[in-house]
Amino acid sequence: MNTATYELIAANSTVNAVAAFVGGLFIAGALVWAVLLGIRVRSKELPPPLPEEQPRLPDTGAVHEEREVREPDEVPLAADESERLMPYNLHAAGSRHADDQHRKRWVPGSSGSFGSGGPGRT
Repeated sequence: MNTATYELIAANSTVNAVAAFVGGLFIAGALVWAVLLGIRVRSKELPPPLPEEQPRLPDTGAVHEEREVREPDEVPLAADESERLMPYNLHAAGSRHADDQHRKRWVPGSSGSFGSGGPGRT
């Protein structure tokens, strides 16, 4: 190799080092700008609520789960075959409160888990 090649390699590595340094400065500047922008945006937001503004439990205590037995609410039949059912003819929910609130229990001897191979309810 001759000296021109060595000079070219040395110049190329110097240019690469300067380019990496300038790129690092650009990235660091972008990060500083992003942090300053975040601080500016955060200062314009409402402050967090005070402890007395926080939600609290009602005087009656926590709301408890209610269980009820529901049964399907069948779609009413139209009086005439040509009559269309309109949305106001239907009920709001697909199920309704059952008159018998006794929970149906598992009957021994009836089917077990799905696919157990048993005869089922006999």
